[in-house]
Amino acid sequence: MIAMTDTTLLNPRAVLSVREGLRYGLLGFPLAFCALPLYVLMPNLYAREWGVPLATLGALLLAARLLDAVVDPWLGRVTDRLFAHSLRTVLVFGAVAAAVLAVGFSLLFMPLVREPTALVVWAGVCLLVTYLGYSALTLAHQSWGAMLGGDARQRSHIVAWREGLGLVGVVLAAVIPVWLGVPAMLCLLGASLAVGWWAWAHAPRPVASEVIGVAASSTWRPWCNTAFRHLLGVYLLNGIASAIPATLVLFFVQDRLQGSAALQSASLGIYFVCAALSMPLWLRLVGWMGLQRSWLVGMVLSIAVFLGASLLVTGDSVWFLLVCALSGLALGSDLALPGALLAGVIADAGDRGKSDGTYFGWWNLVTKLNLALAAGVALPLLDWLGYAPGARSEGALQMLTFAYCLLPCALKALAASALYFLMIQPAARSDRPL
Repeated sequence: MIAMTDTTLLNPRAVLSVREGLRYGLLGFPLAFCALPLYVLMPNLYAREWGVPLATLGALLLAARLLDAVVDPWLGRVTDRLFAHSLRTVLVFGAVAAAVLAVGFSLLFMPLVREPTALVVWAGVCLLVTYLGYSALTLAHQSWGAMLGGDARQRSHIVAWREGLGLVGVVLAAVIPVWLGVPAMLCLLGASLAVGWWAWAHAPRPVASEVIGVAASSTWRPWCNTAFRHLLGVYLLNGIASAIPATLVLFFVQDRLQGSAALQSASLGIYFVCAALSMPLWLRLVGWMGLQRSWLVGMVLSIAVFLGASLLVTGDSVWFLLVCALSGLALGSDLALPGALLAGVIADAGDRGKSDGTYFGWWNLVTKLNLALAAGVALPLLDWLGYAPGARSEGALQMLTFAYCLLPCALKALAASALYFLMIQPAARSDRPL
């Protein structure tokens, strides 16, 4: 069976050219459609147009996402076996996954039934199909990028192209349905999946040159890697800290700031655009400070920004837009750097080309759990503290500020401490690159 080796197609000291980066990263654009539309547009459409209760939709989305997350490690193992066979097999697998994603997503937004019970069943099946295609395609694409190898600077460029183009997809997925309607969004998704897959097929390739018996020893192999466990712990803490403000931002704008719908749209737009624009800045910082220390800077910046946000009161809309811009800047580090660190952990363990998919399967499980855990912590906590949507009492608004601003700061501080003591200090003592 053919497997990847530790050599790469690219010069380890080089970075992807613009052409190479676009060809690899372009698939991140349509994959981003599976985030915002599913969690914002789909519940609104089903509730407003077809009368499905919001509680039912919320439970359905959560159950489908949790099941999807549990399947990821198994899909990662499958991905490793496909890479062990040939790159052509991986691309064929990716094409099938893209088709499954496009069909499931389209049928979700254009259901063939309208009766409430049947509609809920239809939505559940379509969600599972959509998530299966999304997860399979994402794992293959992420593993391919990790197998390209290179030093910290090159790995961060590879991830930045994928995540940066994904942010463009998030922004367009938010505005296209409003401007042009859902059918236009579905057409754009199908076309961009086809173009993204074609570009991926012509992207830089890992080198397949050694014959080995199996792709990897076990689905549980990553958990034997101490560096992976440490990185995953930091990633989990940091991810929950970032997901809590995302879960509560509309409550904060509507009740604490008493802002308009225009402020809500502007704040989200500025947040994502600044995250995308910040990618080159973080890549420059990586060349100077290394991946781990650059990520630490991003965490410290986020803490400082949300401490400042805790001082905002009714009417501070302009200051809040500044908070969104700076927190978007910090988000760029969360998107570009952890994935590059994971690729380095895989390579250092000698598992590149053998267990990349398995590592990313567990990684994506944690990624998907972050939002669920954030909602599971923040929303019940707010209710227990006495806040309810629409509240105007100062005590309730202070509790909202605590949950939106200060709780994430505490979790970010824990993540930053874990990053420093578990990863940066040990690496410095062993003279390994950061």
